[in-house]
Amino acid sequence: MAAPTDDGAQHDAPPVNTENANILPTTTFNWYHQLDLIMGENKRRNKIFPPPMGIPTPERTPEELRIQSFFESCAFKTGMSCVLGFALGGAFGLFTAGIDPNITGTETPTMKLVWKEMKARTISYSKNFALIGAMFAGTECLIESYRGKTELLNGTLSGGFVGGIIGLRAGVKPAIFGALGFAAFSTAIDYYLRH
Repeated sequence: MAAPTDDGAQHDAPPVNTENANILPTTTFNWYHQLDLIMGENKRRNKIFPPPMGIPTPERTPEELRIQSFFESCAFKTGMSCVLGFALGGAFGLFTAGIDPNITGTETPTMKLVWKEMKARTISYSKNFALIGAMFAGTECLIESYRGKTELLNGTLSGGFVGGIIGLRAGVKPAIFGALGFAAFSTAIDYYLRH
């Protein structure tokens, strides 16, 4: 049977194979073809790398890679730990000042004196927590970058370094105890969070 075309001429239509019409094709799934169907000619991503498990994802764009490298940089981790440490220290200082106001003197504590004590303690705790958070995150990131491994030992070494530096203000013996204590504490917390 001939099929009409635009120019009016009759051409023979290709024969249709009705034998295998109900059988699904046994070809492999072509991701590139599917991306062409979904995104058309304006697609930006053209390579697909299958992850070890799950759904294959397209290759990341240069903008996404720059953003990821920024968030994984040591400077960002240190700054974020400093900011979060400041906020956590402020909350902790405000809480402890509210429970135990450290106002001395013979006069009755007034609202002004209590507020002044709360403000001083909140600022003090905020600074200390921010400093410790920044030091710990920065040294752990540098140790991890140098060693090229993400493991429990990084937190232990970083905790020992930070504890030793903090304890060094009081002398060599407190620095040793500070290093051992902070290393043990950071190892325990890191082990708990990993498991």
